[in-house]
Amino acid sequence: MSPAPEPLWLFDGVCNLCSGSVRAVLAMDRKGLIRFTPIQSTYGRQLAVAHGIDPDQPTSFLFLDNGRALAKSAAILALLRRLGPPWSWLAVVGALPEAWRDAGYDWLAANRYRLLGKRKTCMLPTPAQKARFILEPPAPASDS
Repeated sequence: MSPAPEPLWLFDGVCNLCSGSVRAVLAMDRKGLIRFTPIQSTYGRQLAVAHGIDPDQPTSFLFLDNGRALAKSAAILALLRRLGPPWSWLAVVGALPEAWRDAGYDWLAANRYRLLGKRKTCMLPTPAQKARFILEPPAPASDS
């Protein structure tokens, strides 16, 4: 598989919490750096499997950044840092022990559908947002 464009957020496209978070980041990412791929897309499924996530029962999102595939609270912290101030200031929660952060993440992930619901289909980006969504694997680099 070709290297993923970075930073890239692999998210559950039918989860209302996840889709709402993507919409929020689209609004907050003034530089337009962060790319997105739903786990239900061809590319999303490939990335999930490559990083040990069951695409049919995802328990975490992935954030691919600086050559690292981050999950759970580490992914949230990296995402916040990429957004810049004032959002990056929220990364101060990184001072909490990782076990505590991940326990909170795991609880929310396990209850996200019950708390906020689930869509029948993935969210659709607006025409202006479409370029930031990657649904198919990037083409391999040519050797010419």
